[in-house]
Amino acid sequence: MNKNFWILVGGIVVIFSAVFFITNNNSSGTSSGSPSHNVEGLGKAKVKLVEYGDYECPYCEEYASVVKQVVSDEFNNITFQFINFPLTNIHPNAFAGARAAQAAGMMGKFWEMHDALYNYSNWQQWSTSSNPIPYFQNYAQQLGLNVTKFMSYYNSNTVNNMIEADINLGNNANIQGTPTFFLDGKQIQVAAKVSDFEQLINAAVANNGKVSSTSSGSTTQTKK
Repeated sequence: MNKNFWILVGGIVVIFSAVFFITNNNSSGTSSGSPSHNVEGLGKAKVKLVEYGDYECPYCEEYASVVKQVVSDEFNNITFQFINFPLTNIHPNAFAGARAAQAAGMMGKFWEMHDALYNYSNWQQWSTSSNPIPYFQNYAQQLGLNVTKFMSYYNSNTVNNMIEADINLGNNANIQGTPTFFLDGKQIQVAAKVSDFEQLINAAVANNGKVSSTSSGSTTQTKK
């Protein structure tokens, strides 16, 4: 083979090496996407409750039904936002759970998938599985979603980057565990009781959305 051939081969190797380097650098944990916008409630009293949550976190699962009841009771007064904060160092299926919820959200069924993932009998299965995807597909089917389209969103960079952007929000807010709650921009410690949430919310409503940091006792899953 002549010298020109080997020069051509060398050039191709250099190009592919550069592409590999750039691709790896773009996977450094930074996100080029926008955060999720998982919000419900009418917010007439201009009070906002935010949860940073992890679908595999047992404490988040414990709080889920309480938060759902609080949002139902206070739907007119508040807006509630769920922000993904999967603790991937201790919960191997957490990011996958967030993917499933956001994929369903791309199809207009975020809250339905959110509730399915936190349903205790479901949660016991998918959160401990070595492959939770068949469970997610089953939930998607039960919600009336096209499973092929659901999986396309599940595997998409759009969903991945959205979750990474949420994680960046949490890191910037110095979130140390889940669930972490904010009421009108101030972190609160609150027990998994409807009455404790509503006491804080009612105080915020009475003060036109102004709330002081208040502790009612809580448990969180923390980063390690």
